[in-house]
Amino acid sequence: MSDVHASGGRTTVETTRVGHPLLSLALAAMMDDVGAHSGAVYLLTPDEPVLEMAVMAGLPRSFAAPWERVGLSAPVPVSEAVRGQRLVWVSGEEQMARRYPRIAVVLPYPFALAALPVATRDATYGAVFLTWPGSHPPELSDRERDQLTSACDRLAKRLRRAEDEGRPVLPEPDLSAPSATMVAGTLGTVEAARMVARLPYGMCALDLHGRITFANAATAELLGIPVSALLGTQLWASVPWLNDPAYEDRYRAALMSQHVTSFVALRPPSDWLSFRLYPGTNGLSIRISRARAVAEAQQAARLEDDGPGRLVTTNHVLALASALTEAVGVQDVVELVADEIAPALGSQALVMFGSRAGRLHVLGHRGYADPHLVERFDGMPLTAPMPGAHALTTGVPAFFETRQQLERLYPMRQDPPDGLAAWAYIPLIASGRPVGTWVLGYADPHPFPADERAVLTSLSGFIAQALERALLYDAKHQLAHGLQQALLPHSLPSIPGIEAASRYLPATRGMEIGGDFFDLVLSHGRASAVIGDVQGHNVTAAGLMGQIRTAVRAYTTVGQAPEEVMSSTNRLLIDLGSELFASCLYLRLDPEHGTAVMARAGHPPPLLRRPDGRVRVLDLAGGPLLGIDAAATYPTTEVALAEGSVLALYTDGLIESPGVDIEDALAALGERLATAGERPLDSLADALVRETEAAEERADDVALLLLRVTASDG
Repeated sequence: MSDVHASGGRTTVETTRVGHPLLSLALAAMMDDVGAHSGAVYLLTPDEPVLEMAVMAGLPRSFAAPWERVGLSAPVPVSEAVRGQRLVWVSGEEQMARRYPRIAVVLPYPFALAALPVATRDATYGAVFLTWPGSHPPELSDRERDQLTSACDRLAKRLRRAEDEGRPVLPEPDLSAPSATMVAGTLGTVEAARMVARLPYGMCALDLHGRITFANAATAELLGIPVSALLGTQLWASVPWLNDPAYEDRYRAALMSQHVTSFVALRPPSDWLSFRLYPGTNGLSIRISRARAVAEAQQAARLEDDGPGRLVTTNHVLALASALTEAVGVQDVVELVADEIAPALGSQALVMFGSRAGRLHVLGHRGYADPHLVERFDGMPLTAPMPGAHALTTGVPAFFETRQQLERLYPMRQDPPDGLAAWAYIPLIASGRPVGTWVLGYADPHPFPADERAVLTSLSGFIAQALERALLYDAKHQLAHGLQQALLPHSLPSIPGIEAASRYLPATRGMEIGGDFFDLVLSHGRASAVIGDVQGHNVTAAGLMGQIRTAVRAYTTVGQAPEEVMSSTNRLLIDLGSELFASCLYLRLDPEHGTAVMARAGHPPPLLRRPDGRVRVLDLAGGPLLGIDAAATYPTTEVALAEGSVLALYTDGLIESPGVDIEDALAALGERLATAGERPLDSLADALVRETEAAEERADDVALLLLRVTASDG
């Protein structure tokens, strides 16, 4: 059926399809075996790392509209099941909200879900999910796990056999229960209908898609619409005052949870009706009656919504809105839209444009075999006769169902073929001004019906707001770290008898800018080194760091001893009136005599690697943090530095991380220094920061200064 291949960092899927109800039969049997009330089978699509729903059962497909096509990297259970090649179990509403908040936003109902891969040992074909009402026990039983695993294994083997025989597997019609109108014409059925017809309250039946299959005379009277006009239609479509997402939500809640739900609605001008929904695996029964006592309370609780709203539209918008709250930078926005939105909309290619100084700028793209096809637009004037520029400047979306339509409006285009056949150009407008354009490309001619255009336009508002925030974040991030880099030395001076190397890693969490600093100074033939960390993570801390570094250089230049440099810097910090403190380690180097004199102000102790490879933590005398006590003194310690010794000075960001004991972290740093200490100094510096550099998040900046004693030229 399909094999997953990796090529150039991109997963591709080769798929063939078979033309018999293999998937439907397998899904139905699976649901029967474990008592699930809905489920779906996904297949991997050709040449794309995307799972596409091939058949669904037990619920309308519109319930899963945002996830009909999902990327393998998407944070949804079926993708996670394929990535991990394991069963994924979500026990209920609370766990869904915690693990998959985007799904919980769209389907906030009590239900349990299991997702499993459909795979053999050497090939992955797709995935399956099944759902149960919220009354299901919090854990799958061993029998259920075995049944599901065995069923998926059997399905995978059948798909492999179909592949070997060259029989294609096509998407199949969704499974639903037989309509209530298809019951046999027995006397019992006739009498049952007559009995319901005599009831003083309304009774009607809905199939899984919300279509009315039966209604008694009282229903017609209460709703004010003849039974003949109701049959075969959706309740909220045929009754205008029920065309409200809040009421449609109750229908979804009943089917998903298999729990009785209810709501009260106003039939204009003043009649309040109570609707009670009784779900089953083949649809719902609804009891309709007049609601007098609870009318006012229900009116206060009723959700207000001015627009008619359709299920697919609401789901797409809610899913994306939830996802975009996680986007921080511009690339986060581009990747989120490319990985989760474009596949759901059936798009094969994406470009996002921004504007600056009257020109288009490519913010990101996906799906183009030749990146130059997109990058040639970077820097193009907004006045150019191009659909991307026109959409951005006018704020009007453009939809081209075929290449002929595009070329008819933009005949001057002489672009190389990009392999696409249809495009949507949608402006991104935030706070009343355009911030960019997103472009969706389709491999085949693609119609854009009114409801799909409405979805794209709605999504563009959320994307625009996220993009505006991301552009501002990236600008501030670059400014903040540019400032910090400007305050740090760009290179270290060459000092006879001393080899030096340094590393600086900015924090990766949020917009923080730190106060870490280091320096190496050669003045009047004497070499001095300093490393420190100003409290705080903001521009104030970075500015104060620059002042301290400048002060240390000045006091060193005038010839002050190490303890005097520390005391003078301490008094300066207090005189500046800052409420911030700083740790600092200062040392005067004498490589000719193999010594160093050190003064410490609350800073982590340095590590010394001796020529024989042994490493020890230097126990230095010291004083309090700078900026606390104007009368503080900073005693010094003399340390022997034999030729070949390596001194490692660092800030606490290198050894502090959540959940790790600082003593253990310091010991691990010492082990790395002992093991890699013979390497060239730059290679050693890389080895010492490698683990910290690879961390997804750093709550603090990291500064490292390495000094190795070498043979003096003299």
